[in-house]
This record gives sequence, structure tokens and C-alpha cells, in this order.
Amino acid sequence: MSTNDSATTEKPYDEMSKQEQEEHDRIARAKEQAEQDALPYKWTQDLNTATVTVTLPAGTRARDLIVSIKKKSLKLMHAIPFQTSDDGVLYVELEKLSARTSSPQWWPHILTHHPRIDTAKLAPENSKLSDLDGETRGMVEKMMFDNQQKQMGKPTSDEQRKFEMLEKFKNAHPEMDFSNAKIG
Repeated sequence: MSTNDSATTEKPYDEMSKQEQEEHDRIARAKEQAEQDALPYKWTQDLNTATVTVTLPAGTRARDLIVSIKKKSLKLMHAIPFQTSDDGVLYVELEKLSARTSSPQWWPHILTHHPRIDTAKLAPENSKLSDLDGETRGMVEKMMFDNQQKQMGKPTSDEQRKFEMLEKFKNAHPEMDFSNAKIG
């Protein structure tokens, strides 16, 4: 076995040079794409939904199909799809339950026995703050503010809140010595 055998001598990703990381990522993307291309369906996702598309055999009519979606299975058999198009494609849109929470998630696959995708490399599409619900919008605005504050070397909103709490406590207890107090 040679010392250049990448299967046995590949170093951890964070120890690779930028060029090695780019090559590693290129190979991983190509492998992932080949695995996804081999599936009998195609799929896309955003943080709220996953959409599965299946190309149907020529001449297939909606009434010829049976689509069964359960918690742990998705079946497509030849008699009523959720939505079909004139181009011979069945579209099945799946709502992510995590979309209803404050931490929506990317799915690594549609069916757990199929190849996974690297969700760490996914980024949400750009959206307007006005498109977001109130809680999510507030969280995003806070993150944007905190990021801007950090870039300017100023305290984040949490640090400001802690400082204000300490100041209120100091004002309420002037008899105490706060000269060595640290906010942390």
C-alpha cells in the first residue's frame, strides 16, 4: 500500500489546506450527486417543505396512481396523486414538522434507507424579513444586530442586557463594592 493512499492517510478536514478542502468537497459533491441521480425520484427542499418529483411512464393518468404517505414510508403505485402536471411528473410536497418550531431543519434524505446529502453545506434561500413569522423575525433581527455589534467591537444585545442588570443592581445596592465585578 502506498503512502499516498487517500483512504488510509486522509487527514482531518480542518487540517487540510484550502486547496485540499476544495478537492475533498468537489469529490464529495460528485459522489453525492451520483447517489442522488440513481434514486427513482428527485427532490428539493427549503426549511419548510421537501418536494419529491417522480417522472411517470408515458400515458399515465392521475386516476391510475395510488400515493401512500405515512410517517415512515412513501409509496407510489399504479390509481390519485396530490398534484400532477401535464408534463408527466408527479409532485408530492411534504411539510416539515420542524418548520413549525423555532429551529427548522434540513433533511439529509427523503427515505432513511436512501443515501444522505451533506446538510452542513446547505444554505437557506434569501428571504425578506417581512416573510417571516414574528418570533423568527425577532430572532433573525437580534442575530443581525449582534453580528453588526461584534464587527464594530461593541457589546451584543445579551451583553448589553447583562450590563444594564448589573447597573440596576449596583444602583439598588450602593453599600456594596462592585470594583471587581465582571460580566460573564
